[in-house]
Amino acid sequence: MRGNMEQKSNQKNGKFSSSLGFVIACVGSAVGLGNIWMFPYRLGQYGGAAFLIPYILFVILFGLVGLSAEFAIGRRARTGTIGAYEYCLASRNKGKVGAAIGWLPLLGSMGIAIGYAVILGWVLRFLFGAITGSMFSVDAQTYFSQATGDLGSVGWHFAIVLSVTLILVAGAAGGIEKVSKVVMPLFFVLFLILAVRAAMLPGAEEGYRFLLVPRWELLLQADTWVMAMGQAFFSLSIAGSGMIVYGAYLDGKADIPRASMRTAFFDTLAALLAAFAIMPAVFAFGIDATKGPALIFITLPQVFAQMPFGKVFAAFFFLSVLFAGITSLINMFEAVIESWQNKFNLPREMAAIVCGVLTFAVGLFLESEPKVGSWLDFITIVIVPLGAVMGAVSVYYILGYSKIREELEKGHGKKLPAVFGFLAKYIYVPFTVLVLILGFVYKGIG
Repeated sequence: MRGNMEQKSNQKNGKFSSSLGFVIACVGSAVGLGNIWMFPYRLGQYGGAAFLIPYILFVILFGLVGLSAEFAIGRRARTGTIGAYEYCLASRNKGKVGAAIGWLPLLGSMGIAIGYAVILGWVLRFLFGAITGSMFSVDAQTYFSQATGDLGSVGWHFAIVLSVTLILVAGAAGGIEKVSKVVMPLFFVLFLILAVRAAMLPGAEEGYRFLLVPRWELLLQADTWVMAMGQAFFSLSIAGSGMIVYGAYLDGKADIPRASMRTAFFDTLAALLAAFAIMPAVFAFGIDATKGPALIFITLPQVFAQMPFGKVFAAFFFLSVLFAGITSLINMFEAVIESWQNKFNLPREMAAIVCGVLTFAVGLFLESEPKVGSWLDFITIVIVPLGAVMGAVSVYYILGYSKIREELEKGHGKKLPAVFGFLAKYIYVPFTVLVLILGFVYKGIG
């Protein structure tokens, strides 16, 4: 019965055409709003170049054994979130329990998708405002308040949900790969243009000093390591859900550990590129750098308003943010759609439409900035880390490292070193628990 379900899953949703296409799609999922509005601020606030030391260490750990685990269990089970947990627990004759457990990380993907869709509606509205100039006709705070009030951006919000739904109705692995191959290179090109322009602004060197001058003493503070861990963890989209479904569409010949590290590398590159595009411009105009949505929607519009050809660069910026958000939202939707296809035997089109309708309907009640902020805080502090813990334990302890190692070594060309298993079971899994605990202590670290 399990074999029939796996075969049906393959027939329905296909596979990525190449390892490169898979990596680009995964980078699209990983590169999101956190890379753009949170990483630049945290990099400067917690030690500049010194912050990169713990951040890169955590990226390597979470990328190598965290992403690899999610990709591998997806490919081994040949299905996404619910089916993958069922597969893990079936090894202990608890398949039904596993299927029930799988609903929690799936809820995490759905919950983030609901909040993300609202915020991307704001981004789309700001993109239109940049193109038409209406964004510059009023004060930045006023424009932001208009967009983020109750039912303030319904049409833009609907356009985002409709676009992602149509993309996923049209196809799964192949469609995701095609969209990602266009959108992600454009994201990097646009941010590179913005970074070059920011470097030419008088006073930009203060931004580079904020980002790059190492303040080594901050490495002695626990907060630096906590925030580096949270940033790395959430940036790589390790949630026990979304990356599993992409693994289910991966060819058996693909080198999973290598693909995981390539995904982590390009995700980090995107975050650094965003930092070099944003902070020098912010400092050049003497505007305080603040974390959170205000950086994108209030601070940067003030920068663009003062910059020669500001409308053009504002349009480039919001278009690139839109690209990053859309590819992440596609992954969240796909995790839900695939599971509903297999759990309820729904046609793909129906699963996609139901997902879109629910996302938009719930999001209507969250359109104001305080409401969506509280919603995403709950999802990212409670649901997502808990899903990641369940995923890590299910793969490395319940299914067992020896079995998942077999999947990881397919296409890798050689045996994994013994240290891989040690890092996975005794370092990575405890760190996922630590992310969950510290999220409560700090009221959010990602």
